[in-house]
Amino acid sequence: MTFPALGTAAPDFTLQDQHGQNVTLSQFRGRQVLLYFYPKAMTPGCTVQACGLRDVKAALDARDTVVLAVSPDPVKSLKKFAERDGLNFTLLADVDHAVAEQYGVWGLKKFMGREFMGILRTSVLIDRDGRVAHVMDKVTTKTHHDDVLALLDGAGKAGG
Repeated sequence: MTFPALGTAAPDFTLQDQHGQNVTLSQFRGRQVLLYFYPKAMTPGCTVQACGLRDVKAALDARDTVVLAVSPDPVKSLKKFAERDGLNFTLLADVDHAVAEQYGVWGLKKFMGREFMGILRTSVLIDRDGRVAHVMDKVTTKTHHDDVLALLDGAGKAGG
């Protein structure tokens, strides 16, 4: 699988959020979108990553950037995750991993000696025109929020 090419239209989709409401990517046209894929709600690494983004929400808002977090968890788990950790952005349920597959982030993983299919932790920055501006395929959960802000600031200076 491959990621969508830079400069191409980001594949549109509609998924349910943690409140059971439908959210469509194209409804955010005109704003930058950080679309980030994570393996599982309420696990240690995913919690660190989500809380980092939660804590820089004001900085993301100042950069006119919306956060959409996608995992294969059901809506009920996402609601619990958001409530438990006070998450202040949209969590999306990609239960059949169709969106993850569209974005090339569903693949073979290895953990503790076994192999299985799952989400490859990846972030996609989508520009105001709905095009793929950047793909972060080497994500460090502890610094993800800082890495995203640095990317946005660099994109801003380049006029992107």
